[in-house]
Amino acid sequence: MRRVILSKRSKFLPLSIIFIFVFAAMVKVSSLSSFSQETQNKKTSHTVAVSAISIAVTVQDKKGRYINDLTKEDFSIYENNEKKDLTYFNHDFKAPLSLTVLLDVSGSMAIQDKLKESKESLKYLATFLLGLDDEFSLLIFADGEVEVGMNFSSNKNYFLAVLEKTNAYGQTALNDAVMVTPEFANKGNNEKRAILLITDGIENDSQYSHYQAVEIARRVDIPIFTIGYKIPLSDQYLKKYKHSPSLTSFGIVYSLERFSRATGGKAFFINQAEELDAALREIKKELSHQYILGYTSYRNQENEYREIKVITSKKKYKVRTREGYYSGEKKSP
Repeated sequence: MRRVILSKRSKFLPLSIIFIFVFAAMVKVSSLSSFSQETQNKKTSHTVAVSAISIAVTVQDKKGRYINDLTKEDFSIYENNEKKDLTYFNHDFKAPLSLTVLLDVSGSMAIQDKLKESKESLKYLATFLLGLDDEFSLLIFADGEVEVGMNFSSNKNYFLAVLEKTNAYGQTALNDAVMVTPEFANKGNNEKRAILLITDGIENDSQYSHYQAVEIARRVDIPIFTIGYKIPLSDQYLKKYKHSPSLTSFGIVYSLERFSRATGGKAFFINQAEELDAALREIKKELSHQYILGYTSYRNQENEYREIKVITSKKKYKVRTREGYYSGEKKSP
């Protein structure tokens, strides 16, 4: 039996209350040692927070090949254009992964066998791509609910059994689902963590906007890899799903790319079933090649968005990581 963790129309907590809870939990910046302390400057009575910031970094050359021979000295990190000392460095191909699969099971996914083919590809992921030390979880969303199909586990048989029973129904609250998932994904036991979102991108049931979802997602250091599968190309077709003016083919692509770009992940847009497996192989390969970097941030307690920039000593390389984070609490996104 699945456990509902977000619902607008059930006997469980109202979405507004859950949002406040999730928001309060997620304003803590993800860190390697999960520490945060306040120091009082007696001369100015100014409260300062000290946090260890962790970021996952992907480095590729101009041809898209992963670069794996960089050392700690090859990286420079800037926060709001201020250079920071690198305090942590790890690059381990064999490091286990904590992967959260966020699967769209709304009614539109039943069209063109989108859900059926997505499930088959996820079976391939669990059976052939994930290692014995990797753990994974499954969240499914439709009709304003996000349900935990499986908590973090390495039990592939159970994962496959849950997938088999999953059917399409209802409308799509994509933004609401993205808002609550990073905090759940952050409970993974491994240092390397990621969210895999599979959807056709049709958003027609969320209480919160795409902008608000991005603001929440970027508060936790979990990259979101999105697969937009068989996105409708006809705006005429999309009219029956209309919820906002942004529900166009262009708007769907922009939204999914934004989820990934803001969090340091990558977006894939696929129209053929055989391309799904290739995308999953690429995602798993990238996660294996990631560098994990850390630095210390000193900041005021008031809310402030801080940009992160990572460069390497070899300027020709392309570096991808999260765009930034919020330094303090903010009452509304």
